[in-house]
Amino acid sequence: MSALSLPLEILTKIQPAIPKNSEVYLVGGAIRDSLLARPITDLDFTLPDHAIDTARRVANYLRAAFYPLDISRDIGRVIIEEWDSKRWTLDFAAFQGQDLETDLYNRDFTVNAMAVSMRDLDTLIDPLGGAKDLRNKTLHVCSSHSFVDDPIRVPRAFRQASDLNLTFSSGTKAGMYPAIPYLESISQDRLRDELFRILGGARPASVLRGLDVVGALKFMLPELDALKTVAAAPPHISDAFSHSLNTVQKLNKILKILSIEYDTESNPNWITGLISVKLGRYRRHLDEHLKTSLVPGRSLTGLLMLSALYHDVGKPATRTVDGAGEVHFFQHDNLGAQKAYNRARILRMSRLECDRICRIVKYHMRPILFAQAGELPARRSIYRFFQATGETGVDICLLSLADTLATYGTELPQAKLIFLVDVIRTLLESWWELADEVVSPPILINGSDLIEEFQIKPGPLIGRILSLAREAQASGEIQSRAQALDFARHCIKDAQIMEKDTKGFFEP
Repeated sequence: MSALSLPLEILTKIQPAIPKNSEVYLVGGAIRDSLLARPITDLDFTLPDHAIDTARRVANYLRAAFYPLDISRDIGRVIIEEWDSKRWTLDFAAFQGQDLETDLYNRDFTVNAMAVSMRDLDTLIDPLGGAKDLRNKTLHVCSSHSFVDDPIRVPRAFRQASDLNLTFSSGTKAGMYPAIPYLESISQDRLRDELFRILGGARPASVLRGLDVVGALKFMLPELDALKTVAAAPPHISDAFSHSLNTVQKLNKILKILSIEYDTESNPNWITGLISVKLGRYRRHLDEHLKTSLVPGRSLTGLLMLSALYHDVGKPATRTVDGAGEVHFFQHDNLGAQKAYNRARILRMSRLECDRICRIVKYHMRPILFAQAGELPARRSIYRFFQATGETGVDICLLSLADTLATYGTELPQAKLIFLVDVIRTLLESWWELADEVVSPPILINGSDLIEEFQIKPGPLIGRILSLAREAQASGEIQSRAQALDFARHCIKDAQIMEKDTKGFFEP
């Protein structure tokens, strides 16, 4: 563990904005991360009172954005969009208690209960021995009632232990159990935010497994518990619950292999080598894709991981066994999509996020079905896939690969994986390199063209013809305006013949 190495440039820049008669302390994660030599972009400050006013004053001094984060608890936030090529978040909060020491005792874990005075940035204030616990790689609660005071600290404990490579002290683990049932009463906003931190962390599957072992996961995401009743059935090597966690684990591994930081010289086995070689050309595309955010502060990676966790949630209610003893889960993707959507709504996620997780779960089988067909998907199939999924199709490709790896484990036939990766490469190539040809070809004709050229009335038929023409474009059947009009002519003729043939069919 390194010595205290705080981001002094930004701290000294803030100092002139702090009132001379005010005691302000840097606390929490920034102190911990400075001791571990980890990157720091979030700074938490505590002071006796007037925290929001102080945050506003700092924001004005720095010409940064300011938000009153929690008026009742006197918490204000300052956002610095660009400082040292980083986005900084500075939170100012009033003491939790009568003084600094009480505030630190009221915090979650000793490693987060250290402070430094803004008047003396060289002296560590550590009444609970957090620095020693860091050296001993131990996560220890600040008090015996820490978890009961705030049950969200249970999942936070597993996340921080995983992220910081710490082991629970005996008192920490024992203190969790009384608080676990109260996770049901935690606000969904706070639960959602903690889930996203877990799912965007270094080892999300390990954290989720730990939460399940202590019985906490069923209070956080209750739909998942029923997956334990779905036993392994070929080709699956594990029950549906374990499979879902394994899918999250495999997906996390795939994202690391396809990250721009990945060492391409390090391919420990044929699977990672295959993925790296065949899909590695899209590393930068994937990096840009996953860095986009539907809601500030919540990553697409976390949303994709949640989709992976819920991708088979429809299986318990759709399990059937046919006369030959074969197990089926017909329509599990559609039911699962609705369940995932409902959980996202309960977690107070945005409509865009809810729609996205619903779409990922609904279509998660599509690339696998393409591969099962035995040939690479035709342009028409690719067009229909992305018409249904949009940019979410990229997420679905990644999930389908993780799903397959988790399904077979070490028993995965090499040829099967190679072909699935080829299917995924074909889909990603179409989305990122051939979009103008396959995914979204240029419009050759519109509704006005059809009305003027063929004297047909506005109505649903026009939309249907334009949709069919665009699909024919994507498949390569139409390449010019003249061909598009000729195609429309045939569509209109076929529609007229159908109308004539069925006219009076329903008349008495």
